[in-house]
Amino acid sequence: MAAEELNDRARRVIDSNKYLTLGTTGPDHRPRVSPVYFTHVGYREFYWVSSPLAHHSVNVAERPDVALVIFDSTAAIGEGRAVYVDAVAAQVPDDELPRRCAEAFARPAPGVTAFTPGDLDSAADLRLYLARATGHELHVPGRDPVYGKGLDSRQRVEP
Repeated sequence: MAAEELNDRARRVIDSNKYLTLGTTGPDHRPRVSPVYFTHVGYREFYWVSSPLAHHSVNVAERPDVALVIFDSTAAIGEGRAVYVDAVAAQVPDDELPRRCAEAFARPAPGVTAFTPGDLDSAADLRLYLARATGHELHVPGRDPVYGKGLDSRQRVEP
């Protein structure tokens, strides 16, 4: 039961946020983080749209292992809610755009562009990116009444 409750917490964090922090590695092996608007499918596939010339896009092309953090920046001090995701990312190939656009933009939030394959193909300025999760961890505040350990910790989850 505890595992399912933690998995549910992770799902709520992912579902209640619009942006994630994308962590990539630059050519100098230094970390680079970028906020991106995202959508997801099944808590395991995370989509965003970006220019292929952006630093993080170039980094993904050269080094596809990425880290994602989805968190509530409005949480009170000591009550942070976050999900950490290890993933492998790539630009979606043109031949997969019809299926992937249908997934990524199935339920666009108000004000969000529901891009079409023609908006994101190799002739366009923007591309669709996909990160496939290889692992999830939930941030558990140290003072959590059930799962807290005195200090903030991460618990492996499978949302």
